[in-house]
Amino acid sequence: MERIFSYRIGEDVHGWTAEQYLRAQGYSGRLLARLRRTDMGISVDGNPVYTTRRICAGETLVVKIAEEAPSGQIVPISMELDILYEDQDLMVISKPAGMPVHPSYGNYDNTLANAIAGYAQKRGEAFVHRVVNRLDRDTTGLLIVSKHMLSAGILSQMMANRQIHRQYLAIVTGTLWGEGTIDLPIAREEGSTIRRKVDFIRGERAVTHYRALEHKNGYTLVQLSLETGRTHQIRVHMTHLGYPLPGDFLYNEGDHAIVRQALHSWKLSFLHPITKKQMEFIKPMPEDMKCLLDDLKKNTEESRFSS
Repeated sequence: MERIFSYRIGEDVHGWTAEQYLRAQGYSGRLLARLRRTDMGISVDGNPVYTTRRICAGETLVVKIAEEAPSGQIVPISMELDILYEDQDLMVISKPAGMPVHPSYGNYDNTLANAIAGYAQKRGEAFVHRVVNRLDRDTTGLLIVSKHMLSAGILSQMMANRQIHRQYLAIVTGTLWGEGTIDLPIAREEGSTIRRKVDFIRGERAVTHYRALEHKNGYTLVQLSLETGRTHQIRVHMTHLGYPLPGDFLYNEGDHAIVRQALHSWKLSFLHPITKKQMEFIKPMPEDMKCLLDDLKKNTEESRFSS
């Protein structure tokens, strides 16, 4: 795939080097190094230039991002994808339950990466796997996939700066009231490569905001938002508080009311990395979770989540 960006140089940046200007647009050092090795990677008014070249008001700086080699060892597989949005820079995809995001041992051809690679292959495009926000295998909902190095770098920095806002819906066991913030550090559990736990000595800071929405038959529908993105963060935090998710075989083995953890990434909002346009996406709660709460009171607020 090839993406061309053109920048008209204004008086406010007259005399800057090309590198200074591109850094201000979100180009990373790694991407600039790649552009230096790309034929016509950086040019001014049709002439190739070094990143040290000083730019002048009225000139047009052009950047060519070319990606011809796909991600190695990701087998393109034809699978249905639920694409909510796509442009030249990114995709927003809703992931189903049971689909890992990345290939791993035992998961070579059933992942989101395989599905996107198959989609790109049909379109004759090189595919490099760059999922910005990850979800556990059995968590459903919204993911951002960047389509080139510039959008990937900017979106990754936005994630680090908490500028990508993620909201989840979860069903938890027990009657949870009100709203609050869980600020408890999380670390890997000793002797396990998968399980996590709250650990005040070894853990990394993890912050989850929650608000109880409705109660039914010993369960609570909860809306959650994340400040941090630790592995299993919502599942670990809610379990630690005494409200584990039904169907969570790692942290709530005794509840099989649903065949996977009742957790769904329902809303994403962020500024587009290139256009800076405000983006917002919503994916309603899936059927398997609605079935646990099928006769909740249908007030106006609930209809936004489950209709």
